[in-house]
Amino acid sequence: MTTCGHLKTETRGKMAAADLLRVHVRGADGSKVPPPQNVITKTLNTNYTLSWDWPPGAAGTHAVTFTTQYVPRYQLKFKKKKTNWITACNQTSHRSCDLTRFNLHYLGIFVLQVRATVDGQHSEWAQTEFCPDKEAALGPPSNVTLAPAGSDLDVVVTDPLTSNNTSMREHVPNLYYHVQYWERQADGQAKRLRINTTMVTLPGLKAWTWYCVRVQSRDDFYSKTSDFTVPHCMQTEGSIPWWNIFLYFLGSLLFFFLIVLGTIYGLFRCCKTMKDVLNPSDQMPSHLKKYLCSSPGSDIPRLLTPDSESELLCEGVTICPPPTVLEIHIPPAEELAAPPSGLEPNSRSVLACSLESVHDGRSGNAS
Repeated sequence: MTTCGHLKTETRGKMAAADLLRVHVRGADGSKVPPPQNVITKTLNTNYTLSWDWPPGAAGTHAVTFTTQYVPRYQLKFKKKKTNWITACNQTSHRSCDLTRFNLHYLGIFVLQVRATVDGQHSEWAQTEFCPDKEAALGPPSNVTLAPAGSDLDVVVTDPLTSNNTSMREHVPNLYYHVQYWERQADGQAKRLRINTTMVTLPGLKAWTWYCVRVQSRDDFYSKTSDFTVPHCMQTEGSIPWWNIFLYFLGSLLFFFLIVLGTIYGLFRCCKTMKDVLNPSDQMPSHLKKYLCSSPGSDIPRLLTPDSESELLCEGVTICPPPTVLEIHIPPAEELAAPPSGLEPNSRSVLACSLESVHDGRSGNAS
């Protein structure tokens, strides 16, 4: 297999095919369908996508589709052997074709071609050459982690990942990282550090200070550089000042004091509530104590039992109507002055004495 490195020393005259970087004709049917233009590859690590442009409106009212094929370049050197083109995308309406799933060899050289089809007519093939090792963009680290190490910071870098979630270091053995770090509150220039490993301790940092770090992947063979990662910030640590320790002690002491005070107050309120419920402060009236309590000076109520005196002494209750009051009418004195005729003198004196006694009795009752 021809590699991208050999491409520098290989002459174009030895190639079995014509110049593959220009558009050429695969058919002689005289079709006027325009071929795709601006055929380029968009790459990141081992993710490859072939994209192209096509004149809008060139198909008129008909739909346009595209077919993408590829082949290793070394197969084009054999004139007597038929080239086996592999179809990656067939009759698709998209202006791109994803080649990632075909796992193109990272050190290989491939020829990619695409054509347009309108109403059964094909355009010319538009071809380009693709070498992943030379042209594939290098991605940034997949992850950056910071950890305090006293007054310094440990930076842990995870390698960029391929489409199969493996390290890009398998394809780029000379991969290294460019680390930039700076004080978050300062406007000074960032410090730079080159590392060949995935872990480094940033030296010369201030204690209890916030620092931000970002990392870039690099490979010098083809001068590849990735984008920087998103800045990660963390505060360094150090020895704790004595006044901080004193403040922590006072704070913890106050905290526990408040907890104990709150507990005591809660217990006091609970006990007081229970006492008010079981032994209320309001005293029972004396006329109720006489009947409800066992003795006049006691606050303990007397419980009624089936053998209590109220049930022993009371066999039944009878409701009686009010007694009838007899009324006696006394005649006026004029009538008493003239006794009825036919009575003897002795009889009149007896009647007068009787009336006087009745009058005296009523006066006594009235008093």
